[in-house]
Amino acid sequence: MKKTNIIPLIQTIKEKCRVCYSCVRECPAHAIRIEAGQAEVITERCIGCGNCVRVCTQKAKAVRSSISQVEMILASETITAAAIAPTFPAEFPDISYRKVAGMLKALGFDYIFEVAFGADLVSLQYSKKIKDDNSNYIGSTCPAVVAYVEKYYPQLSKNLIPVASPMVAISRVIHEKYGEDVDVIFIGPCLAKKDEADRTDDVREVLTFKELREMLDVRKIEPDSVESIEFDPPHPGKGALYPIGKGILQSANLEEDLMSTDIIATDGTKQFVQAIKDFSSEVHRVKFLEVLSCNGCIMGPGMSSNSMTQFSRRGYISNYTKYRYNNLDQEEWYNAVEKFIDLDFKVSFDQDDQRRPDPHREELKSILVKMGKFEIEDELNCGACGYSTCLEHAVAIHSGLAENEMCLPYTIDNLKKTTSELKRSYEDLIYAKKALIQSEKLASLGRLASGIAHEINNPLTGILTFSNLLLEDLENSEYKDDVATIVNETKRCRDIVRGLLDFARETKSEREPLSINNIITETMTILKKHINFQNISIELDLSPEIPMASMDKNQMFSVINNLAINAADAMPDGGKLNIVSSLKHNIITIVISDTGTGIDEETLSKIFDPFFTTKETGKGTGLGLAVIYGIVERHRGNIDVESTVGVGTTFTITFPVFI
Repeated sequence: MKKTNIIPLIQTIKEKCRVCYSCVRECPAHAIRIEAGQAEVITERCIGCGNCVRVCTQKAKAVRSSISQVEMILASETITAAAIAPTFPAEFPDISYRKVAGMLKALGFDYIFEVAFGADLVSLQYSKKIKDDNSNYIGSTCPAVVAYVEKYYPQLSKNLIPVASPMVAISRVIHEKYGEDVDVIFIGPCLAKKDEADRTDDVREVLTFKELREMLDVRKIEPDSVESIEFDPPHPGKGALYPIGKGILQSANLEEDLMSTDIIATDGTKQFVQAIKDFSSEVHRVKFLEVLSCNGCIMGPGMSSNSMTQFSRRGYISNYTKYRYNNLDQEEWYNAVEKFIDLDFKVSFDQDDQRRPDPHREELKSILVKMGKFEIEDELNCGACGYSTCLEHAVAIHSGLAENEMCLPYTIDNLKKTTSELKRSYEDLIYAKKALIQSEKLASLGRLASGIAHEINNPLTGILTFSNLLLEDLENSEYKDDVATIVNETKRCRDIVRGLLDFARETKSEREPLSINNIITETMTILKKHINFQNISIELDLSPEIPMASMDKNQMFSVINNLAINAADAMPDGGKLNIVSSLKHNIITIVISDTGTGIDEETLSKIFDPFFTTKETGKGTGLGLAVIYGIVERHRGNIDVESTVGVGTTFTITFPVFI
């Protein structure tokens, strides 16, 4: 009878999962699904091998505990029997087997049996079937292998040898000897045994060695505090070798002949999967295939220690088996075998098909392309995602078991792109912040300048008018030069006021469709005759694709003129002035660069500030670049500057065609 257990055998503790894909990589059944960045065990696909538990360093896999159920059984009036797996010498290497039996007795078990005797009976059944039957068989001692066959090679379920596992065999012996009311508790290193016990009425509960140690610790049961006792008979023979790879063959007196493929034994996750696959192809015509999902039961995930090596564990098993076999009462053993050999050890197996249909080639190609795998060379097969190949990963994605982000190269490429985009966004944000600060600063200064200009303009007009009249009256006077100075300085004040008004955007803007290339050409035609440009090489690279754009001719002339003059002033000993215009996506770009002295970083941050100038007193008002900034902004454009001391300066102006 199949029992129903609503709690999955293995679950992920999401808070601890770091999504390292170790469990995905080690799961032979592909029963781990990555969803929303979390590893989830798919119960119906899980074979209970426990590899995910074993490899998870974060302890993010929780195994269904049987401790509370066993505690309740022991506390009841039911007769209980502990059936301990033959791996116990490797679990308790420093404790004598009699002390182990004594500790189980102290826990409350009425009887303590070695499962190894059940293995003896199973070996005899195997030997008889393999020698007398021409069928091709797969061993059924490992419940994880049985589950794998039922789920992923259901057509081979008929090849599973129909003989009970040693756990079930010893349970039937116990029930035959002491009655069906005895509750048998299996204790061993295997997680899959928990699910196997759910399939039968022979075993009530299953404890792992980890759980047994936890119960002993809670009860404070130690070797020194218990009596040394013998295990209850019947005692085993070579069945104690079962936990070691190929141990079943020696126990059943079956020999693996390397010159024959009749009998083959293997163990380990990769090996057993490949062995089942090869068996299904019927190429080798194997008569008996014995496979274990672990590297021997001694490496089962239910063992409490992960530090002891496989060879050390094997040594403890071998030494214990040798000691017990040499001291075994052979006559008693034969009598026990004769007594129980005719029990019904038959079992049947199901077909629980969990295979998924293979995706079409085009579907896989589409998935691979999304991960940046455009060509076969792009499929690195690095295994970082947990799958052996990129193709396997794509199949898993199609089956809903995996995500694109599991591909490390794909994730790294996306991370690089994201980092680059974030960098650009950050730079744009910094630029926008600076522009906003500059705009606010200029706006405040503009309002102030506008008010001052209006207040000063009227008296300046009066001063200039009367000083000119006075200059005419004093044509031959000794005060003529003094009055002329007043007139000139007043005119300079007037120019400053006009600059303030331009800066404050108080002057009228007259827009019309114009060619920026023509404005640049006309401006430079005039300037190249100026004395300051005599030692300067002027190069114009103006794109003919630039269309007419709406702009104020005088203002744009002022922009080109002032930037060119500033460039000339920065090259007193001569140099090169380049002006380039281009068009892209309806954005006009003008680049004016010189090979002058350059501008240091501290000065560069202030060049658009009103009244800031590096020129000598009387040679500049400090309003030129501030006015240029305002003009460009009124044309819905941007102006940027880059400069290196000793190399030169480049101004870049951009504005849309349609303003």
